[in-house]
Formats: sequence, C-alpha cells, structure tokens
Amino acid sequence: MRNKKTFISVLLGIATILCICFGFVGCTEDGNTDKIPEGTDGKVLVAYFSCTNTTKGVAEKIAVSTGGTLYAITPAQPYTSADLNYGNRDSRSTKEQNDSSARPEISGSVQNMDGYDIVFLGYPIWWAEAPKIIYTFLESYDFEGKTIIPFCTSGGSGVGNSAKNLHGSASKATWLDGTKLSGSASQSSIDSYVAGLGFNKE
Repeated sequence: MRNKKTFISVLLGIATILCICFGFVGCTEDGNTDKIPEGTDGKVLVAYFSCTNTTKGVAEKIAVSTGGTLYAITPAQPYTSADLNYGNRDSRSTKEQNDSSARPEISGSVQNMDGYDIVFLGYPIWWAEAPKIIYTFLESYDFEGKTIIPFCTSGGSGVGNSAKNLHGSASKATWLDGTKLSGSASQSSIDSYVAGLGFNKE
C-alpha cells in the first residue's frame, strides 16, 4: 500500500511539473488557461466598471501596458453613495447582487467590438461577486473567438469565483483565470502582470 501511494505521489508530481513547464491549457482547477493562447493577436479592449475610480486606475495602467483601448462600462442610472451602502439591505446594489436576473442598463456601447481579439474585463468585488452590470456587458456582445481576461479590485475579498461565474454570459469566449489587482499597483507591477500572461505588445 505504501508503495502504491508513493507511485501515485510521483505521478502527481510529474504532472504538476509538466503543467508548470509547458503551461498546458486545462491544468487549472476550473479548466481555464492562465496564458493568452498562442497565435492570439490583434486589438486589445480594456473594459471596466468603476464607481470609486479604483478599478479605473488599474484599467488605465493595463491600457498603457497593452496599448489597448479603454472603455468605461457606464450605468444608464449612475450609482449614488446611498446605492452603494453595503450595510443597507434595501440599497440598490444590495438588491441587484441578490437578484440573479438583475441586468442594470448600460449607457453607450463599444464601437466596433468585432475588431477586438483580447478583452481585459475589470470590476470591483461586490458581495464576493462581480457587479451585475458586468453580466449586462457580456450579454450585449458576441465574444466567440475572443479571449477575456478578468481582473478585479477589492478592499478585502479575493477574486474567488466571481470570474468563473461570469463564464455563462460569454460561453464561447476563451477565459483566462481571474486575478485580483491592487488599486495602488504601480505601472511596473502591472507591466509584469501583463507580461506574465504571455502578452506581447506590438
């Protein structure tokens, strides 16, 4: 029995090394890839939703790193401080996050979405999830053949399952693993993050 356990441990160790060395797609827990697929080339869109400008600041740095186009996901009805009162169960944001069908309306749209191949998607964490307006955005376009790279900002929570839970709203896209980025991240640290994804700025 001990020999069998040792053999299994060795096999698992070899598999882990192979994943690290060769970056096989599907080695992550949820089947995502943590690298931009080889051969992916073209224009970059950096879409983000930000009420306090924290996510906006990170998105701007990603746009600098990638040469991408910034797009602010703007709610048709702006959120007030009262709407964002997390301690009030009757606040707008609380009600939306507790309603799986909520899809806040977006003002404006991305021009020539078909021209983008890589989409960085940024959002704050609300109750351990992406705000429902992110679902609105994803369900407003056809992402087939595109690579979506989700990133979030948060005062305390990690990315958790927030990115994975978005997959159903753009199921034909290639999704990279979600990442939490600090709102105070420097440009150099964002450059390193982008480079780590296998992105090569032309």
